[in-house]
Amino acid sequence: MSVAPRASILTLPRLKDIMTARPPLPPFTLEMAVQKIRMAEDAWNSCDPGRVSLAYTPDSRWRNRSEFLSGRAAIVAFLERKWAQELDYRLIKELWAFHDNRIAVRFQYECHDGSGQWYRAYGNEQWEFNAEGLMQRREASINDVRIAEAERKFRWSAGARPADHPGLSALGL
Repeated sequence: MSVAPRASILTLPRLKDIMTARPPLPPFTLEMAVQKIRMAEDAWNSCDPGRVSLAYTPDSRWRNRSEFLSGRAAIVAFLERKWAQELDYRLIKELWAFHDNRIAVRFQYECHDGSGQWYRAYGNEQWEFNAEGLMQRREASINDVRIAEAERKFRWSAGARPADHPGLSALGL
């Protein structure tokens, strides 16, 4: 009786590297693209780096402003730094365009720094997904503008934007 050799622990995938399908899957329809965007918005509004990172491939490549990242561990570290500095973060994303496995969004978010200065960030992202619906590439261009607390428009409590809260276009942004 022959016994099959035991697999080396080094050849088994690490749990954090297992790719799980994240519907909706490409190619995207309009409805699917809008759903994918709202799912991303809700995850980012959780301010939970681990949760957000699971939407990306283990080797996902990012450009965020002038910073270049690769992989989930780098994404988590980046988001931990981001949300330690960008307090009371609230984000709205909106569809700009989509085709096949790509989605372009425009977004704005509001946050304040440790001194209490509020900002509104304006940006665009380009996303590319693999067949399992995980984002394998993200490119973000972002500009920040100082605002007074009275100029804020994103005033829901922490977490996902309520379903009845207007989006960017409805807010005239």
